[in-house]
Amino acid sequence: MRSARISTNRGEFHVDLLPETAPRAVSNFSGLAMANFYDGVVFHRVVPGFVVQTGCPRGDGFGGPGWTIPDEVSAVPYVEGAVGMARGDWDTGGSQWFVTTSPQPHLVGDYTLFGQVTYGMEVVLTLEQGDQVLDVIIE
Repeated sequence: MRSARISTNRGEFHVDLLPETAPRAVSNFSGLAMANFYDGVVFHRVVPGFVVQTGCPRGDGFGGPGWTIPDEVSAVPYVEGAVGMARGDWDTGGSQWFVTTSPQPHLVGDYTLFGQVTYGMEVVLTLEQGDQVLDVIIE
């Protein structure tokens, strides 16, 4: 199974990626990570009890990599630690992604779920707006 080791200024968390559920999203995220796209990017959106979101190179939620990918929705539940592609409208995901900080059943069928935090959820729960991704290593 492919995984991501995500280092932040508050610590590290690990994500099991789900290529069988969202092959395009996993490939896109992995490619951006291997190109160091996420290094230094901030968590620009933090909603307690809902999500922490990052992946915007501008730091304001309006940036991306210069392309979009189609949604890959599934019936996989959004439990605590689910990792999904953020988007403004259907098929507009690019580089922004979020981690749920509690179960979010209303997201099922609306957003591409492409990973699950397997280690370091306590780190995710401490993240605040402005905290940084230091590095994303794909293993």
